[in-house]
Amino acid sequence: MIFAGGICIMKACIFDLDGTLTNTLESMTYSVNLTLKEMGLSQITKDQCRMFVGNGARVLIEESLKVSGDPKASRIEEGMKIYGRIFDQNCTYHVTLYEGIPEMLKALKDRGIHLAVLSNKPDRQTVKVVKEIFGDNIFDYAQGQKDGIRRKPEPDGVWYLMEQMQVSKEECLYIGDSEVDAATGKNAGLKTIGVLWGFRDRKTLETAGADHLIERPEELLQFV
Repeated sequence: MIFAGGICIMKACIFDLDGTLTNTLESMTYSVNLTLKEMGLSQITKDQCRMFVGNGARVLIEESLKVSGDPKASRIEEGMKIYGRIFDQNCTYHVTLYEGIPEMLKALKDRGIHLAVLSNKPDRQTVKVVKEIFGDNIFDYAQGQKDGIRRKPEPDGVWYLMEQMQVSKEECLYIGDSEVDAATGKNAGLKTIGVLWGFRDRKTLETAGADHLIERPEELLQFV
C-alpha cells in the first residue's frame, strides 16, 4: 500500500481478464477445437488449453497445432484466420465470473478506484467480453491486443492505460494469474498481485516474481 499522511493513495487497478476476472477456459477450448476440427486436426483438452493461454491468440493457436497433428505449426496463418472468425462468434460462450469478483469490483468502485482491463486477447473480443459480462459501468477502460501496442509482458498497454487514467506507477496495481502477468507488472514498474484461482499455480507465480499472492478476490482490498 502507498500511504501519504496515513491515507492510502492507490488510485487505480489494471486487471488481466482470462483466469483473473473471468473463467474463459471453456470458451477458448471450444473455439480452438472448432478451429482444429475445420482444419481436419485432432482436438485439445482443457488442461492443454490452460497452459497455452496468456500470450495471445497466435501463441494459443500455434501451440494447439503442434499437439494436434501439425508439429511445426506450418498452418498457423490458416488457423489464425479460422480461429479469428470462430472466436469472434463464440468469445462469450460459457464465460463465467469467479466467485467474489463482482463484490470485489464493487468495493473498489465504492472507494473511488479507477478500474481497467488489459488482455492479450484480440481487442475486439476483449471489449466484447467485458461489455457483455460486466456492462458499461464497472471498468473505465478495456483493452486487448491491437496494432501499435506490444502485447504483454511488454509494458506498453499498462502505460497507455495509466496515461488514460492519469495515475503514476506508485498509484496503480497490476493484477493477473500468470507468469506473463507477473512479468508485465514488473516491466511496467508496478506492484503486481498474483491471483491463485486462475490458470497457473502458486509455484509458477512465485517463480515469476509476483509481489503478493492472494487466494480470494476480497484479499485485494487490503492493498488499496
